[in-house]
Amino acid sequence: MEHCGISRWDDPGAINEQLKKLTSEPIHEVSEEYYQSGVLRYFDERCARSKQIYDEAKAYIPGGVQHNLAFNKPFPICVAKAEGAYLTDADGNRYIDFLQAGGPTILGSNNETVRKAAMELIETCGPVTGLLHEAELLIAKEIHRHMPAVEMFRMLGSGTEAVMASLRIARIATGKKRVVKIGGAYHGWSDQMVYGLKIPGSRALLESHGIPRACYSLTDEVRPNDLDMLEAMLRLNRLKGGTAAVIVEPVGPESGTRPVAKDYNAGVRALCDRYGALMIFDEVVTGFRVALSGAQGYFGVVPDLTIFGKIVAGGYPAAGGVGGKQEYASLMAAGVATGKHRAYVGGTLAANPLSSIAGYTAIREIERTNACEIAGRQGDKLADGLKALIAKYGLPFVAYNQGSIVHLECTGAMSYDYSSMSFVKSALGLLKNKEMMTRRKDSMERMGAAYMANGIVTLAGSRLYTSLADTDEVIADALTRFETVFSKVVNTGMR
Repeated sequence: MEHCGISRWDDPGAINEQLKKLTSEPIHEVSEEYYQSGVLRYFDERCARSKQIYDEAKAYIPGGVQHNLAFNKPFPICVAKAEGAYLTDADGNRYIDFLQAGGPTILGSNNETVRKAAMELIETCGPVTGLLHEAELLIAKEIHRHMPAVEMFRMLGSGTEAVMASLRIARIATGKKRVVKIGGAYHGWSDQMVYGLKIPGSRALLESHGIPRACYSLTDEVRPNDLDMLEAMLRLNRLKGGTAAVIVEPVGPESGTRPVAKDYNAGVRALCDRYGALMIFDEVVTGFRVALSGAQGYFGVVPDLTIFGKIVAGGYPAAGGVGGKQEYASLMAAGVATGKHRAYVGGTLAANPLSSIAGYTAIREIERTNACEIAGRQGDKLADGLKALIAKYGLPFVAYNQGSIVHLECTGAMSYDYSSMSFVKSALGLLKNKEMMTRRKDSMERMGAAYMANGIVTLAGSRLYTSLADTDEVIADALTRFETVFSKVVNTGMR
């Protein structure tokens, strides 16, 4: 496939077996001696300005940071400069950036071409007018060119908003109310979707604080990579008025943290057709990262609706949108008092000229540079290098990738699964192992701190995004730094 960043699809059964085995192994992490003398000493001696800013921020910002990704043990670094494959903090320390803002900057941070287009627009138009701008048309046409199933596209402020809109569309289009999501997947933080996050089978038990039960009463959760359980839920829902939509992350929940079989999405598509539900692809991470045609192009599956985020604004704010077949997407038609049933969506800054031109330019630049394929190839090299280091040091860690989305699981903190059609069984399993999961999460964060102290920024110590800016030299340097950390890992004996 042209401009595709995935060159191989590893057997999810084998990966999931490795992950299951990892959770039964004692925790392996950097030794306490190295954590104190190497990791914490680095932060104390080299990151004084970051700590000063963070300590003051705690008085004004809940938790001291404005975004969940920003917090890292022992305290978050404060970034002063982003360029290509690197971040530089407020103390002048440079890091290899495998966070890439959580995925949107596949061209590398602060790409010059996108930046120049954004600056030109700011100088002539300003970031927002509240009226129509040609860039809105340009990005919609560009997305359709690469993803033909996205016949119409509506840009919104975030992926969360796009998911909310897609579910309204599905309910209007089908006349049904229930929504099925895959356990562990993240589809934003709206009330109805904060359900079954991170750990399959967790339902409303982990993250749904402050949300009335009625808000997620129409949301169902099924086990990842299990078409039989999905069909059983769809069949059961027939007795409850039917399913409006099934929403999936096409490479698996949490950006492939729980990988699925290559034919899984085709199976979901068939079941949606059989039970009259819309199929929604959440391509917030995969759109224009795994391929210009998205995961839908890679898998050869046509969803009814597609959720966008991250790259759709080229790393600039207001990164979100929903598109799909005209008969469904047109249910978001703009205008006041149309007299028709439509999904009400909005946002003063949605589709602002700055984000629209940045997204359009970024997609064009991804195509020109073949960024998906290059970043995916570098992801292969990084994953293969990590596997070699894991074998060299005899560690139980698990590394794999879906192109430029690279996974490094050192503790298995998110590898549990309590999915069941029985709420009671799911709850009992979750409560029984909650303390163990917390210990493993703490260990994962300690490993993330060790990577940071060695000049590598990751997502929560377990996920890495490669980009066009990652040359062979960057990957080789990163692997040398990872080896330094792995050489300090010991078996703690804790489970």
